[in-house]
Amino acid sequence: MIHDLKKEGKYTYLEVGEGTPIIVLHGLMGGLSNFDAVADHFSANGYKVLIPELPIYSMPLLKTNVKNFANFLEEFIEYKNLHQVILLGNSLGGHIGLLHTKLFPQKVKALVITGSSGLYENAMGDGYPKKGDYEFIKKKSEDVFYDPAVATKEIVDEVFETVNDRKKLVKTLAIAKSAIRHNMAKDLPHMHTPTCIIWGENDNVTPPSVAEEFHELLPDSDLYWIDKCGHAPMMEHPNDFNTILNGWLKERKF
Repeated sequence: MIHDLKKEGKYTYLEVGEGTPIIVLHGLMGGLSNFDAVADHFSANGYKVLIPELPIYSMPLLKTNVKNFANFLEEFIEYKNLHQVILLGNSLGGHIGLLHTKLFPQKVKALVITGSSGLYENAMGDGYPKKGDYEFIKKKSEDVFYDPAVATKEIVDEVFETVNDRKKLVKTLAIAKSAIRHNMAKDLPHMHTPTCIIWGENDNVTPPSVAEEFHELLPDSDLYWIDKCGHAPMMEHPNDFNTILNGWLKERKF
C-alpha cells in the first residue's frame, strides 16, 4: 500500500481524496493493496476512497460471520459520519456489501460487486489448501487469476502464512461456511439499490454464471465483462476496471 493507513480506535483504514465516499471492501484473502489502482484513480477524480481493514481475524470466533462484518461496516460508516456511500466489494467484500445494503438500504447510494460471493463460490476448488504445502498454495493462488503471474510471491507468502496459522485457518473456514449459509438469492429481488457488476470472463472461483444470476436477480443492475480475467478484475486489469466503473458512475450521475 503506497498510502499511509490511519489507526483510530478499532479502525485501521486508508482514506484518500475528497468528494462522494466510495468504501472499498476487500476479500477473505485480499489485502488493501489489491485496490491501489482504484484508490489512486477515483481519489483523483472527485471521490473520497476509504478502505477499512475488515476484522477477519480479530473478531471472536463465534462472531466471525458475514452479518457481523456487515454490522462492523455500518459502525465504520457511522464513525466516519458518512451518508449515501458507494460500496465496492470483491469476493467476500462484495457479499458484505450486499448484506449491508439489504440491512441498511438508506445508507447506500450505489453498490459495485466483482467476483462476489453471496450466491455461489468455489473458493476451495478441489480441496482446502494443505498446511505446509507451499506449491499447493502457490497453484491455488495462481488459479484465482487468468494470468498466474499476477499471483506474486508476496501474495502466495501471505496466503501460505494464513493457512499455517491455526487460529487464522479456523476463522477462514468459519467465514467460508458463513458465506455459504448467508445465501442471498431470496433477498436480491427486493434490493433496488443501483448495482454495477464487473466480472472476469475467466473467473474460476465465482464463475460467469454467478454474475449472470446476480444480474437477473438484482432489479437495478448493469453487468460488464472483462476478458482474460479471473476473480480479481481490479488487480488483473485495473485500467479496464476503472474505465468501466468510471463510465457507470458518470452514466448514473454518482
